[in-house]
Amino acid sequence: MPIDRSRLTTEKPNPRSRDIDRRSTLEIVDIINAEDRTVALKVAKERKRIAAAVEVIVEGFRQGGRLFYVGAGTSGRLGVLDAAECPPTFGTEPRRVQGLIAGGRRALTMAVEGAEDSAEAGAASIDRKRLKPHDVVVGIAACGITPFVCGALERAKQIGARTILLTCTPEGRKHTQADIIINPVVGPEVVTGSTRMKAGTATKLVLNTLTTASMIRLGKVYSNLMVDLRATNEKLRDRAERIVSTVTGLPRLRARNLLTQAGGMAKVAIVMHFRKVSLKDARILLKECDESLRRAIEQQRVPRR
Repeated sequence: MPIDRSRLTTEKPNPRSRDIDRRSTLEIVDIINAEDRTVALKVAKERKRIAAAVEVIVEGFRQGGRLFYVGAGTSGRLGVLDAAECPPTFGTEPRRVQGLIAGGRRALTMAVEGAEDSAEAGAASIDRKRLKPHDVVVGIAACGITPFVCGALERAKQIGARTILLTCTPEGRKHTQADIIINPVVGPEVVTGSTRMKAGTATKLVLNTLTTASMIRLGKVYSNLMVDLRATNEKLRDRAERIVSTVTGLPRLRARNLLTQAGGMAKVAIVMHFRKVSLKDARILLKECDESLRRAIEQQRVPRR
């Protein structure tokens, strides 16, 4: 039976913006801003499900698994964006977190009409990645019923991977099966059906939390510092130096020299400083401590050679 999309929360008209086309520019801005202010509270209501999803992702990572975001349109682009930020921020391998978007790379910069309508294409996108049971698939669909996303989640479940659905409609919960469903209901959009707005904002908040919290649990953050960043440009090299200086208490020049000795790896440089060990032994200590900087510098263990 066809789904009546007019009944979806994200497709309903918003009474608070009904005459927005008759308002002044400042009034338009105020209406949009007022609606945006409600988003974080809606995401907060899903805190327990978000935390449960983080635990699933961390467990998968610890077993060598990967995290896949699957979406179409804005949802897909946000997934690709979050995945792309993980290597420079947390030093992950590019394959560890990946974004799959209906329509492929071309859909990142322009609309690919009809790409989201094929469940078979969603399943095929999963097959191409040779999914394993330790992998985790997060389907992102503001409306909750996008065929491409549904097909990908269904195939992932068949393979035995853990599945998570992020949707902004309560109606979507009954149309798509997943182990965990994160459902911040942000309500109708300022411009009816334009889910790049509040739904997109909610999606970005949740995805940020999923990867950031997972990386913190994996020891890729010390205090609130991104000690596993990859210093691939001047800004990140400057940040790496400041991180080493902050944690070790060394002057900036000495921190820079130590970072150079550590091959540009802030976490390794910090271990070298506190444990008075070589680059090789610092890397061994981190590996033995599951890459946790805190454990590597606080536990007085001798690296195994």
